[in-house]
Amino acid sequence: MIGATDRADQGKVSMTHSTTSLPVGLTQTEATARITAEGPNELPRARRRSPLRIVFDVLREPMLALLLAGGVVYLLLGSREEALILLAFACLSVGITVVQEARTERVLEALRDLTSPRALVIRDGQRQRIAGRDVVRGDVIVLAEGDRVPADASLIVAQDLSADESLLTGEAVPVRKLAGTATAATPGGEDQPIVYSGSLIVRGTGIACVTATGTASAIGRIGTSLSLLETETPHLQLQMRRLVIAFAALGAAVSMAVVALYGLLRGGWLDGILAGIAVGMSMLPEEFPMVLAVFMAMGAWRISRMRVLTRRASAIETLGAASVLCTDKTGTLTENRMTIAELRLPDGAVAKVGTTLPEAFRELVAAGVMASAPEPYDPMEKAFHALAKNDLRPSGTLTSAARHLVRIYPLSPGLLAMSQAWAADNGWQIAAKGAPEAMAGLCRLNDATLARLTAQLDQMARSGLRVLGVASATHQGALPDDHRDFRFRFLGLVGLADPLRASVPDAVAQCRSAGIRVIMITGDYPATAQAIAAEAGLQGDRVITGPDLAAMTDAELAIAVKDTMIFARILPEQKLRIVTALKSAGCVVAMTGDGVNDAPSLKAAHIGIAMGGRGTDVAREAASIVLLDDDFGSIVTTVRLGRRIYDNLRKAMSFILAVHVPIAGLALMPLMFGLPILFGPMHIAFLEMVIDPVCSLVFEAETEEKGIMARLPRPPTEPLFSGPTIVWSLVQGLLVLAVTATILALAPGYGLTTDQVRGMTFAALVFAIVALILVNRSQSTSILTAITRPNRALAMVLPIVVAFLTVTLFWPSARKLFGFAALDPMYLAVPPLAGLTVLVMLELIKPIWGRAVQRGKAAGLTLPSGKSALY
Repeated sequence: MIGATDRADQGKVSMTHSTTSLPVGLTQTEATARITAEGPNELPRARRRSPLRIVFDVLREPMLALLLAGGVVYLLLGSREEALILLAFACLSVGITVVQEARTERVLEALRDLTSPRALVIRDGQRQRIAGRDVVRGDVIVLAEGDRVPADASLIVAQDLSADESLLTGEAVPVRKLAGTATAATPGGEDQPIVYSGSLIVRGTGIACVTATGTASAIGRIGTSLSLLETETPHLQLQMRRLVIAFAALGAAVSMAVVALYGLLRGGWLDGILAGIAVGMSMLPEEFPMVLAVFMAMGAWRISRMRVLTRRASAIETLGAASVLCTDKTGTLTENRMTIAELRLPDGAVAKVGTTLPEAFRELVAAGVMASAPEPYDPMEKAFHALAKNDLRPSGTLTSAARHLVRIYPLSPGLLAMSQAWAADNGWQIAAKGAPEAMAGLCRLNDATLARLTAQLDQMARSGLRVLGVASATHQGALPDDHRDFRFRFLGLVGLADPLRASVPDAVAQCRSAGIRVIMITGDYPATAQAIAAEAGLQGDRVITGPDLAAMTDAELAIAVKDTMIFARILPEQKLRIVTALKSAGCVVAMTGDGVNDAPSLKAAHIGIAMGGRGTDVAREAASIVLLDDDFGSIVTTVRLGRRIYDNLRKAMSFILAVHVPIAGLALMPLMFGLPILFGPMHIAFLEMVIDPVCSLVFEAETEEKGIMARLPRPPTEPLFSGPTIVWSLVQGLLVLAVTATILALAPGYGLTTDQVRGMTFAALVFAIVALILVNRSQSTSILTAITRPNRALAMVLPIVVAFLTVTLFWPSARKLFGFAALDPMYLAVPPLAGLTVLVMLELIKPIWGRAVQRGKAAGLTLPSGKSALY
């Protein structure tokens, strides 16, 4: 008698017997020759760039070059603090890029780990354990329960063999394997004679001949396609490059014009050069790349607090534009574990699992456990054990020491059912489970009973359940060689399902309200996919299967993806086709997944979202975002944060553009109208101390706009600076320029000296900038509403600005350094009044401008799709 824990070893012993007529395998000499000719059983390492090459490539980026140039300019001008800040951001950018380059290498390294487990091979007629990377084509490998398959191989012998191929297919249910002649086969099919590299043997034993290793294997082909995919440069980053180049060119042109005007009109070429440097500094767009870097870094930190890891910061801003979310079913929408959902007795009685099981169903569950391995690998057998543990009294479980597993009758091609014989005090107890039609044959059901069984089976299948039949028998005397000889009694049907994650329906509903179309792409059967889709709340009844998709041209697929929500029986390379078709249709695609099969589509999508808990290393490394808690609902959180980040980024950019208008105008006015020079490098440095932290920290900390998830995704080609945004920024900047220029022009008429005029105008500009901060905090609500929204960064920045301004106006040494003079109390009221004037006027203009934008939209003008009044 053999104990239950010796079942796998029993299989190995019987297999040894059957190998006497098998080839003795390759000789060591043949194996060495083949590994030399064909290479090791692993993916080739991609050519890595040296760190110096990576740094050189990064330095060619216009944004970083301007950051470095700005730092050098500040350094030459003696503004070491500003120079160090810019140079620090430049070094940070280089460091991030180098680290990111190293991380992308882990994708292929993770694949190599999966394709190189330890392997038991037969060489020179002897079994020996070798490293997976040393397996070669033609090797004879021995497989047993719990083994990871080291390479694609054709089965020579298979005894009750099942393999979990979820790494390749994404499906949690193992598939049966039979020995035979290899034909055109794909992962996930039942009764195929091929086992695939990276899959896990969950039942039985087998011997196979290796047919493909390394890149020639199924998992290797996925790795090869992954290495060939290029990550697209994000749209926002491309926009930023163009903006920086444009502003830098404009600043350079204005600076040269200032030098020329000053030298020609006033004859002081040296002073003209200094004035040109000041103007160039005032228009140098170093805030743009710095703000983008800060927003992305802070965005990644905020998202990480929601248990979401951002591997590529550019994905954060792309989230706000996502219009399609392609999701895998198994492990993403579902929990990637089999559970028993429904039980049915022959008399038609039904029990839904989740409530206390009636006594009548306990025999059915106990027999299902007896027909399963005592320590199962198979997910369906695990489900039987889990249900028995939770719902059967201790006497109903298989913990009795008087009961021992003595014989296993495995599945066979002619009978898709398996039985296990147990020795008990009163003789042999037999339990069987398998395909319902096979169980009907074992139990010799009559036509009437078979008709009722078929009706029940159809109803359960339409609900997306995988159905097994269970039977039991008792026997006295010697055990027969064939389990057909037992007189089985049919106990009922068991429906198994991979349960939907609890957060999915609400997350899908929120995606729909946000204008994001959710598409399910799965390798499962259409009926199961439709049942899960209905439970998740996905709309649409049309299902496109893998064979349907294979028959489509790219043009036909591009049309089909517009109104199809469910894709079933899809192969990994077909997932990539779907993502590509959606991208060609102008969609911003987010793709979720957790298996190796998902990696190419995760990398090809605009936003790859991997499951961190259940997901493979390959999927996590290929993705740009990883959900650490595997919660599908976290996707909605990341989209919401992505939209907030983009909104706030736009506010910051609008503020930067508005601020530079009066700074540049006040720098040019003295030259054009013969007034005293107002700004020098020191004044610009002070203003930068106000502008930089405001646009990078204060606006980043702003809370989300009302109704942020009730508006459509922004168009993927929408410019960061749209027409209305530019006009609104210019309106703000020109108003500030008008107010401060009025002070500059009128103040000398009141008897103020040049230094007093400079100080009062400068203070008025600072207060006006504060007004711009308050106005731009919200693009769609009034200042009163914005003030009620907390912003800790603003609460810290404003007192610091006021303190610095106070020092420059009242401390004699600072006044001298800035070229200011003391002001009478009555003139000290002018700067705050100037800021208040700007604030009130812009608040009055804001709703008028908002209505004008809406009328423009109604008239058919091309505007962004967000519902914010100024967008």
